[in-house]
Amino acid sequence: MADTEFWQDVRRHVVRYGGAFTPEIIDRAEGSYVYTEDGRRILDFTSGQMSAILGHAHPAIVDTVRRQVGTLDHLFSGMLSRPVVELSRRLAASLDKAAAGIEAGAADVSPDGAAGVAPDGGGPLTKVLLLTTGAESNEAAVRMAKLVTGGHEIVSFAGSWHGMTQAAAAATYSAGRKGYGPNAPGNIAIPTPNAYRPDFTTPDGGHDWRRQLDLAFDLVDAQSVGSLAACLVEPILSSGGVIEPPVGYFAALLRKCRERGMLLILDEAQTGLCRTGTWYAFQRDGVVPDILTLSKTLGAGLPLAAVVTSAEIEERAHERGYLFYTTHVSDPLVAAVGNTVLDVLERDQLDVRAGVLGGRLREGLLEIQRRHPVVGDVRGRGLLQGIELRDQGTGTGSPGLPGSPGSPALAGADRIGAAVTRRCLELGLHVNVVQLPGMGGTFRIAPPLTSTDEEIGLGLEMLDQAIGDVSAG
Repeated sequence: MADTEFWQDVRRHVVRYGGAFTPEIIDRAEGSYVYTEDGRRILDFTSGQMSAILGHAHPAIVDTVRRQVGTLDHLFSGMLSRPVVELSRRLAASLDKAAAGIEAGAADVSPDGAAGVAPDGGGPLTKVLLLTTGAESNEAAVRMAKLVTGGHEIVSFAGSWHGMTQAAAAATYSAGRKGYGPNAPGNIAIPTPNAYRPDFTTPDGGHDWRRQLDLAFDLVDAQSVGSLAACLVEPILSSGGVIEPPVGYFAALLRKCRERGMLLILDEAQTGLCRTGTWYAFQRDGVVPDILTLSKTLGAGLPLAAVVTSAEIEERAHERGYLFYTTHVSDPLVAAVGNTVLDVLERDQLDVRAGVLGGRLREGLLEIQRRHPVVGDVRGRGLLQGIELRDQGTGTGSPGLPGSPGSPALAGADRIGAAVTRRCLELGLHVNVVQLPGMGGTFRIAPPLTSTDEEIGLGLEMLDQAIGDVSAG
């Protein structure tokens, strides 16, 4: 099929489900690269859709899929297989180890000093539900929280992205809320703690996130009808612009939840399983959630997700008739892939590798910032980094100046981000720019954990050249 015919078919037959499609026909992918039909090699600095943490076509994943698909791929949803139970056990073990390794200095997370304890006496995260996507896992987690607490109100960040299904979309505020009619009642947004664009400041000009959080929950209390169920948040907001709440924020957030009988749900779709330099992002904060959701990184590019909670919460949900019976719940094929992902993460110590490579990536981004004033901020952790651009022509879009969705500064930053994205692709680098109301253009940079030093360096070189070319133009 000729290229012109391909794109004609795209225009005629493919639903446009987001932004513009990348103007390349992708033929195959291997390691850190995707390859086009005309032979171009493009360095993938987004790990596919932030999922392929082991790169593309990892030999161990390929072997597992070939073997498993020929023996046991899909079952009646009420049947169980060894890969499903093994992955559940291993996820629980990894979470037990992560909780045990939380720094003692971060242990003051609740009035009684007990980290990760549900309002009715929860405990370690030991019970696992295997699903397919992040939206589905968040849907299942919210449904569980509502049943267990008896409430229906869900609190989330104003910059959040939790998925496109009903409850997940209702808790998603960064995009996609307009034009679809009313959401289910009871969804409440709180401000995103963004140190680069602080809405509350300390006397020395820093971000006063404690005052921001206090006011946020004053407003939650004012809006609540007395039926608060859970707070669903990301440890690092990725689609929201790679925003990392400060150390201490999640401990304080958990206290707010405890005071109101709410569960804390952490969405680690993008941050879980070593990407940030630890197995789970919550380890930095000394806070174990009541419910954890995983996806993306768990399947390393295949559709696999998980909900993990305590035995106490699962027991309460079961007693009340918890139902989340889907076509692909507990599918053995992807569960086998999940076990292989854990094998590779453990064998190659990819948590350590992500920390080392992430440090090199961050230093390179900071050097780009020093050379190019258009780069306003560098932030993130491990191999999830972000750089926010600003429009210098307006003199705004800098720290302390949040701007408004229609401001010239932010519109200018959006245009610059789009231009840099196009130039990167011309040079052979795929990056993703987040363009949200009230923010400038922010690049999400999330290479595979298996990337080499040379690939990180090459990506930085191309990004540096792209920013320089666009700035000069």
